Amino acid sequence: MFSKLLIANRGEIACRVIRTARRLGIATVAVYSEADARALHVEMADEAYRIGPAPAAESYLRIDRILDAAIRSGAEAIHPGYGFLSENPRFAETCARAGLVFVGPPPDAIRAMGSKSEAKARMERAGVPLVPGYHGADQDPETLAREADRIGYPVLIKASSGGGGKGMRIVESRTEFAAGLESARREAKAAFGDDQVLIERYLPRPRHVEIQVFADSHSNCIHLFERDCSFQRRHQKVVEEAPAPGLSPAIRAAMGEAAVRAARAVGYRGAGTVEFLLGADPSFYFMEMNTRLQVEHPVTEAVTGIDLVEWQLREAAGEPLPLDQPSLAMEGHAIEVRLYAEDPANGFLPSAGRLAHVRLPQGGDHVRVDTGVRAGDRITVHYDPLLAKLIVRDRDRPSAVRRLIRALEETEIVGVAANTGFLAAIARHPAFAAGEVDTGFIDRHRGELVAAADAGIGPDALALAALYLLLDRRREEDERALRSGDPWSPWWHAWGWRLNGGATEALRLRAGDRMIEIAIDYLTEGAFRLVLPDGTVTAGGDLASDGTLMADLDGVRCRATVLRNGRDLSVLALGRRTNLQLVDTVADTDQEVAPGGLIAAMPGKVVAVSVARGDRVRKGQPLLVLETMKMEHTVTAPADGIVTRLDHAVGDQVQEGMELIGFDAER
Repeated sequence: MFSKLLIANRGEIACRVIRTARRLGIATVAVYSEADARALHVEMADEAYRIGPAPAAESYLRIDRILDAAIRSGAEAIHPGYGFLSENPRFAETCARAGLVFVGPPPDAIRAMGSKSEAKARMERAGVPLVPGYHGADQDPETLAREADRIGYPVLIKASSGGGGKGMRIVESRTEFAAGLESARREAKAAFGDDQVLIERYLPRPRHVEIQVFADSHSNCIHLFERDCSFQRRHQKVVEEAPAPGLSPAIRAAMGEAAVRAARAVGYRGAGTVEFLLGADPSFYFMEMNTRLQVEHPVTEAVTGIDLVEWQLREAAGEPLPLDQPSLAMEGHAIEVRLYAEDPANGFLPSAGRLAHVRLPQGGDHVRVDTGVRAGDRITVHYDPLLAKLIVRDRDRPSAVRRLIRALEETEIVGVAANTGFLAAIARHPAFAAGEVDTGFIDRHRGELVAAADAGIGPDALALAALYLLLDRRREEDERALRSGDPWSPWWHAWGWRLNGGATEALRLRAGDRMIEIAIDYLTEGAFRLVLPDGTVTAGGDLASDGTLMADLDGVRCRATVLRNGRDLSVLALGRRTNLQLVDTVADTDQEVAPGGLIAAMPGKVVAVSVARGDRVRKGQPLLVLETMKMEHTVTAPADGIVTRLDHAVGDQVQEGMELIGFDAER
């Protein structure tokens, strides 16, 4: 076994590898960009080396700088994690030339499976079933269009290199093909440096089921059963589970055997994942092989009891696999959800900013959280917006679903938009509970899921916000009194005492565009009558210094967290987050919003402009494409109108809040 390991990655996977290495007595070396100087993985490692500026192309994708850090630190092996250089055969070859062990498959296996076209050809020779399609080298647009006609619409355009939903477009008809091809190629080029694509028949309502495989240098190759990854948005996995709901033992065995054949066909070693589309027949087809550890590997660990990272390290050190196929079994059910910094109510746009508050669930043997962030960290536009992976396990699927809902209710993230409520809406959906699984689930139910995730003001949120403000005011007055030299003066009394009766005051809050007034009657010390838009509540409670509020609302005790930043309030209670703003009746005035500009919702780079100044456009027409966090986002016309100004060209960097296009809507 190695004595020192360098992790050529960041975030939760770097933290995950460090924890396993530490348990095995291996010293760890982290690498970091300037943006990650205070990141959690840097703090956890035994030592860490700065490798460049924030952009990944100048740091985490710099092979020379990573190898320099490995050599300087005396590391014997490099674990690439997933993403970045993990599936780069040149990186694996360079490690070998430098005398370093690459914790992953041989370069030839990475190269063979890294090209989807070559992988399809090899799988066909190995007898692994394939989706009908075109995987040829001729990339002329007309050739590709003719092949799409031959295959039959709808078709799926996929980047030949890479994965993660990038460079992938569903095309419904010939008239949409050219635009889909151009967009897929552009995104593939930006993500992988290669704009070659392949065309496949798009299967209606398929399932995405993948098999975890593992091979060693002693000719052993096994599979560790399946994961269902069908719950996807924009081809990006959102929810994963093991075992796959409703999968028969016969199909499970057939898919496992096909996955092992696929791995053996390329001389595979280490951990890998063979991904299949599962049809309704049920027939299954090879999609691709990921020659690395997957983001969703914890669900396999949860049902098999195997630490896949430990197996990776032991295999890389030359040890044989500790178990054979007959010795492996699954127990229970596990589900993983990915917590992203994104706004489901705003088209799932990524969210950048400082994490003001993070509280993740703790569940012992039933709940696991893999994360690389904590409160105070900054989420930037340079990397994937994954915040954490939340994994639950129990004896069966219904029990695991209940665990998942509870764990999501205990998750608190403030400072950036997060998809916590959206994930909870999926977990609570009757179709999810019934195991109605296919890749179109989220698109099919998107409206109701987004509505459930953003259902306005949460239960009791107004009462909790008002109670927090009143108790916080009392705490401030008590602190001032102690500093005053006369703490017993009645002038420090903040409970609304009046000589000839009680006191009433008005509190004004804003929730989005809605203005809300709350009348407050002071009762006994520490108790209030709150007159809310929907009724009257008697409230009292205690406020901790971290914003935790133990409230009593009409005799019902509940716990909430309220965070305040200036006049902005975030109320987290009962698994819901409600954003409110305290209104200063003197300073706040209603201002009319000036017409005209389309604003950048996030920082990014302009990669396409499809209109010119003076163009008349229709509502929903694409105007400009912005790339951020490795994904493309299309800015469309909000109404019929005219483009009056075009402030940016292809290649320009824009900041959040910057005007992109001048626009006059037709009246």
